[in-house]
Amino acid sequence: MRRILKGGKKREQEPSSNLPLNLPVLVLCLIILTSTVAFGIYHVKPVITTIFIEGEIADEVRFIFMEKSAAILREDKEILQSFYDKNIRNSSWAFEHELKKMKYLHKWSEKQGIKFIEIKPTVVIKRASEKGEGYALNLSVSTNYKYAYENEDIINSFRIGTYHSMDIVKREEGWIIKREWYTDPFADSLHIDEINTEASREYILSQNPKDFSNLLERRVQAVEYADDYCGASKESDLTYNKKYKNYNSLGGDCANFASQILFEGGRFSKTYTWNYKKDGSKAWVNAQAFKNYMVYSGRASVVAHGDYNKVYKAAYKLSPGDFVAYEKNGKVTHISVVTGADSKGYTLVNSHNTDRYRVPWDLGWSNKGIKFWLVHVHF
Repeated sequence: MRRILKGGKKREQEPSSNLPLNLPVLVLCLIILTSTVAFGIYHVKPVITTIFIEGEIADEVRFIFMEKSAAILREDKEILQSFYDKNIRNSSWAFEHELKKMKYLHKWSEKQGIKFIEIKPTVVIKRASEKGEGYALNLSVSTNYKYAYENEDIINSFRIGTYHSMDIVKREEGWIIKREWYTDPFADSLHIDEINTEASREYILSQNPKDFSNLLERRVQAVEYADDYCGASKESDLTYNKKYKNYNSLGGDCANFASQILFEGGRFSKTYTWNYKKDGSKAWVNAQAFKNYMVYSGRASVVAHGDYNKVYKAAYKLSPGDFVAYEKNGKVTHISVVTGADSKGYTLVNSHNTDRYRVPWDLGWSNKGIKFWLVHVHF
């Protein structure tokens, strides 16, 4: 392991011409420094240097995420489990969640009639500090998924961005994850058995690509904004539009982002009900209120409403600039904006919270308890 430097960067000084910098003087200085630290006169806070973060720690964290992704792709439970310790509660819980995610992704691929070809994460360490015998890390992870339909060779891709807080520690067998927390984009769909998989796969595989070459200019600009500010899901730019408050820590930023797309990109004018000044109005930032405002104001109309089995065919009617609202227990909790379609014309969306870039509209929302509002926006 590379040595961790503590106490910040040491400023170099020229030796005094009257007092040569020799070993006894250096030892005396170290004794004084040690004493002052011990008695609380001078506090030196341990830090992990940038060199170390960009060295071993960064390499090990990237290795962990690459191997975890490869294990999920291959459905290799043994490799996946090797990064966790079943004797540590938080570690065991994190593994069980990743295992459920792995099973969900492959069940969803069966429903979709696709095969995942690659799952490739890009990891950026935001903060790192020593914690016990290991390290506490805050990361952003932008994961690119590639897939192809069973009856064609065209490669499709989408990207999902997540923000992680995790603790790692080194053991004889390598680094393991002691604790991991992140907003999982698949958490609401870890039970997919209620979907009529055979019927949906047959229908999806029978579809053709869509032609969006004649879109209204306002729709085109709305999609451009959605792509530019989709957050961690965009590998080259991990930021939101700084003109607007980020509401992720306040309950979610999805409706705020959808409102930005329609205002900044789609050139919809603000109203008394739907506006943003220093903060957004309820209809601007709340998912339920946003959906209701758009529909009841006449700025949008409902294409379909219901569970996946009821609406998946109607989803092909959506165009870039329209949106999907996701309902749990009778309340809309998430908004995604349509930004395109894949090689089978399957609708793709962008969103915030767990950031999505050109992601299949139902991925992460396939549970029977979820209902969808497919909404056409009147540009």
